Amino acid sequence: MDTNYLETFVKTLDCGSISDAARYLGITPGAVSARIRALEEELGQPLIRRSGHTVRPTEHGLLICDKARQMIQDSRDMTAMVKSGNVLGELRLGSFFSGLTTHLPRLLEKTYEHHPDVSIFVSYAPSVELCHQVHSGTLDIALAIEPQFAIYKNCSWLKIQDEPLTLIVPPQYATANTATNAHDLLRASPFIRYARSSYSGQLVDRYLKDNRIVPNQRLEIDSLLTIASLVARGVGVALVPDSFSLESLGKSIHKVPLPGRTQIRKIGMIWSNQSPRVTISKSIAMYARNLFN
Repeated sequence: MDTNYLETFVKTLDCGSISDAARYLGITPGAVSARIRALEEELGQPLIRRSGHTVRPTEHGLLICDKARQMIQDSRDMTAMVKSGNVLGELRLGSFFSGLTTHLPRLLEKTYEHHPDVSIFVSYAPSVELCHQVHSGTLDIALAIEPQFAIYKNCSWLKIQDEPLTLIVPPQYATANTATNAHDLLRASPFIRYARSSYSGQLVDRYLKDNRIVPNQRLEIDSLLTIASLVARGVGVALVPDSFSLESLGKSIHKVPLPGRTQIRKIGMIWSNQSPRVTISKSIAMYARNLFN
């Protein structure tokens, strides 16, 4: 049984649609459908049910899903063991979306300084989903935004960074750095809103409501780096977590401090204490704390 086909099937269920799975895997939707059909023919049972643009597992698809995940990981572990001689196999590390280009490169660089032979598979998902995957054993460790629910008993959490909210503006908007000016800019300038469907967007929304600010909203999007890039191009101003990733934009944006205390986004590492790779997971969490604290 081709594990590539199994991975395509599992990713389609995770994404909830063939087109989203295709984008994640870097292949065409037709190729995704063909792989799933081949798997269904081999097993002699339908595995997914289409409903508009979404897909759901059939009874047989649900039956094999967990086993398929295990087979995929076993295959990766065997490959890692043969190539590196490491009996622990492949470390499975997850990251929230913006962390892929901000925190993760520096964290992986530090990890390989100390563990040059470790094999790592990286996946990305919303932070809530990452926490669920660590809890279920799909991931060993993940870089995530702190969830709003209690950390699972079989997992550990280590905070590595606090990110208070800050107002980012194009340099020409920053006429003064006073608290009053920050609120005036929020009320008067075109506003790029962090999507309210995300936890970060909910922090922004809470700050605006607490301070009775109704912004002149121009657009809403769930991507910190895209928002910062739009601000740098003069499209508007934005209220975002003060991530060190903003420093990469240099003088193309300007940060205006907000008055008093603001909502804080907490970034951390969550890992499974039941993983056979728990020792290296703990080490990676410590590297992250030293890098970003």
